[in-house]
Formats: sequence, C-alpha cells, structure tokens
Amino acid sequence: MANSPTLKFYNTLAREKQVFEPIDAENVRLYVCGPTVYDFAHIGNARPVIVFDVLYRLLRHTYGADKVTYVRNITDVDDKINARALRDFGGQIADGSMSLNEAIRAVTGPTESQFHADVAALGCLKPTVEPRATDNIPQMITIIQRLLDMGHAYVAEGSEGHEVLFSTASMADYGMLSKRKLEEQQAGARVAVENHKMNPADFVLWKQSADTEPGWSASFTFEGKAYPIYGRPGWHIECSAMADRYLWEEIKDRLSPKAKAKPHQFDIHGGGLDLIFPHHENEIAQSRCAHGTSVMANVWMHNGFLQVEGEKMSKSLGNFVTINELLETDKFGGRKWPGEVLRLAMLKTHYRQPIDWTVKALEEAEATLDRWYGWLVATPIDDAASPIAAVIEPLLDDLNTVAAVSQLYPLFASSTAGAMVAGDVLGWDIHDPRTASAVVASARILGLLQYDPVVWRDRKKAELKIDDLQVEARIAARLAARRTKNFAESDRIRDELAAMGIALKDGKDPATGEPTTTWEVKR
Repeated sequence: MANSPTLKFYNTLAREKQVFEPIDAENVRLYVCGPTVYDFAHIGNARPVIVFDVLYRLLRHTYGADKVTYVRNITDVDDKINARALRDFGGQIADGSMSLNEAIRAVTGPTESQFHADVAALGCLKPTVEPRATDNIPQMITIIQRLLDMGHAYVAEGSEGHEVLFSTASMADYGMLSKRKLEEQQAGARVAVENHKMNPADFVLWKQSADTEPGWSASFTFEGKAYPIYGRPGWHIECSAMADRYLWEEIKDRLSPKAKAKPHQFDIHGGGLDLIFPHHENEIAQSRCAHGTSVMANVWMHNGFLQVEGEKMSKSLGNFVTINELLETDKFGGRKWPGEVLRLAMLKTHYRQPIDWTVKALEEAEATLDRWYGWLVATPIDDAASPIAAVIEPLLDDLNTVAAVSQLYPLFASSTAGAMVAGDVLGWDIHDPRTASAVVASARILGLLQYDPVVWRDRKKAELKIDDLQVEARIAARLAARRTKNFAESDRIRDELAAMGIALKDGKDPATGEPTTTWEVKR
C-alpha cells in the first residue's frame, strides 16, 4: 500500500529493528505459538497473547481488517494429554467407538474453553484461524517424509522404538536464530544424550508409541525401506505444519504474484523469548529444509519474561498464578482483577523488556482506567471514529505500547490536547462526542476502553456490593450532621463509606450556597 505508514519491528533473526515490508500488503500473514491446553494458562502465557493482539490490531489498522491473517495454534499433542486420554477413554479408543483425536478433544475441551474465556476477558480479538495440532497430523507426516526424501532426516532406533530425527548437520546455517553454532552445542544442555542420534542436537520429528500408549498410524520411507511407525509427532513439527498450511497452502491462490514467487514463506512469527531455542530454531530448520527456502518467516518477534513481585514465577515459590485465578479469585492481592486492568498493566512495559508483575502495578492500572472511564460517563461515543496519530505513531516503532499509553494521559486532562486530533481543531473537551470518540478509538487500538463507561462503573459497584440508595441515605445523614456541626458523626459516616470503597467530594450549590456531596467508587 503506497500510503501506508512505515512500521519498524525488532527482528530477533537480525538482532536489530528493521522496516517492515510485507510480502503481500493485501495479505499480511502472522503466526504466533499458542497454548498447550493441558492446564489453565498462567499469567506468563497472557503476555504473548496481549502483545500479539496489539500487533494484530495495528496491522489491521494499517493494512485493513480483511487483509491480515493471524494464526495462533492450539497445542493438544502432548504426552501428558495423551496419557490422560488413554486413562479416561482407553476402552473406547480400544474398541473403536472413539478416535484418539476425539478422546483428546474430550480431555482438553474444558481447558481450551477456559483459555478462550480468559483471553476474551483480557480484551483480545479472536485470531483468523486457531488450528489444533491434532487436526494437522497428516500435514506433519507429509513434511517429515519430505525431509527424509531430501536427506535432512533419518530413521533410527532408540530405547523406546523407532524415531524419525532431523539431521542438524544437514543444514549449513542451523542455529541462525539463536546464534548457536552447531559445533558449540554441548550434549546435555537442553539436548538429549542418546547413542542413536547422529548428532546430539538432532531432534525428534516422529516418535514411536508403545502398544499401550496413544498414537497415530504413519508410514515413512527411508533409504528405500518402509518404516510403519505407530507414534506421535515431535513438538516442533506441529507449528511448521500449521504455519505452512494456513499461511501458504490454504491461501496461496489469493496471494499476489510477488508472494507466490516466495512459496512457504510468511511475514511475522511471534512468541516468548523462551521459545527461541530450541522451538523456533527447529521450526526454521524443518520448514526451510522441507521446502527449500532461505527463510520461514521474514520477521521473528519475541516478548520478554515475566516475574512476580521480583521473583521468578514457580509453583515451588507459591507465586504461580493463572489468568483465571487473577480474574475470578482473591489469590493475588486479596481480590479479583478485571481483565482490562491486567491488560493495561502488561502494556505499561515494552514487550521486549522483562516485566515485574505486582499488586501495585495492577492497582495503578485500575486507578487509571477508573479515571478514564469516569470522564466518559454520559458521553456518546462514535465507534467509527479514527484514532489520534500521536497514539498510533509509537506503535509503528517496534510496538512501543509504553509511549502509546503515555499519549493517552494528557487527552483526559489537557485543554490543548484537542490539537492532536488530526485535521480538526475541536476546542478540547473530553465530554465533546467528537474528541471523546477519537480518544476511545485511540485506546481501542491498544485493546483498552472496550467497555461502556456505565457498565465499568456498575461492575465495580456490584463487586463491592454497593447499594446506591444506601449510599445516598448515608450521604444525606452526613450532610445533616454537618449542618448541625456534628463533625464527629460526619467523619464517622465518611470513614464508613470509605471502608465500603466510596470516595466523597464536598462542594457548594452555586445557586443556593448549600453544601453538596458527590460520590464515586474507589478501592
């Protein structure tokens, strides 16, 4: 698109910020590694979900909502999941009344549903496609056979049966993402030491399952010999298969000639820093070698780590917390937290930097949102309004949400900020529907201010069990006490309301001079 603004992203592959140029501006393609649905997603899992949701929103804003394909997978092939499927539905699998995929779906369905509910509460858009690994087993088998045919994989017999392994030595620049040279990789450092491997860094593409273990039937040909291997795929091959299917095979017919000249390649691959090695490194190896390409994705983006109250999150430290626990329980900070509060707290740290997850940060984020929503009560919002350039511009520079959020603050307080609305000097007033709509549109690029302000206010009332009539009655009693100079009673009622989460603001009626009191919900 000739008139598109310039986007720059830090590319882990190049170790620098680069101008983003999509392969096909009419079909921008993004893949992000999704959750393993064995258990509830923890708060660390929420970070890539939120970060890449903002990226998705920015790409839609820049290129058009219908011109961006966002794939985020569901990993439901896992030995723990398989074992639970066998435990719970082994009889049905054995007698043929239930397929392994159906059993896995029954095991992971509740966890997957909870993940979807959690990320919706965080204000995230649904991806364009959300494939399950179990629905792409044939695609994985096809890629593995291509690697065997092209000399990038081999069949070997390990302690648990036959395996198909990727030959890392067959790829001259293996390690280009993590900057780990093959000859420098030591056996035992995240690398299994097994005699059947040609190189300690070689990794599993397909692994044989025992007769008592779940698996899928597959047959591979290596060096002219057929190897029927009932088994399951390695972790890395799953994403290679799903990315290629949904970002190339199923959409290639609508791509531009320029994009068709770059088969099996797409624009951006995202995930957490912990996935760089071995997962993303091995994705690149499999995909490039299977398809004979120089790249898999042009840009690799990774979010930083998360710690909790200054410590690494772990179950042993007792600070492990799931998204659902934050949303629905009092485990963290002694109370529930709205999803949008979690989102704002996350966005106030640059996505590439480590983040310290604290109660204080959540409290500050909530106070900010309460203030913003409070300004917007009773102001009509035009959902078709355009965002303000000053909020968009930081996002164009490596998704700088910190700077973008900082641009929102003056819009609720400055009498001169109206000039920031491009092409229209409005005489700034946050209660003006035009300026308020522009602010809300700007915040929504970040996934914020998605609630009706009244709904946001009433939610807090409901959480605190605040009855408007009871509050008004107490305020009336306090005003009566102030008129009779019974300040002790007035202070008692004020403190009582404060304990309920009610903040009072005293004033005078401009017409009569009589004392007045307004109130709002505070924590």
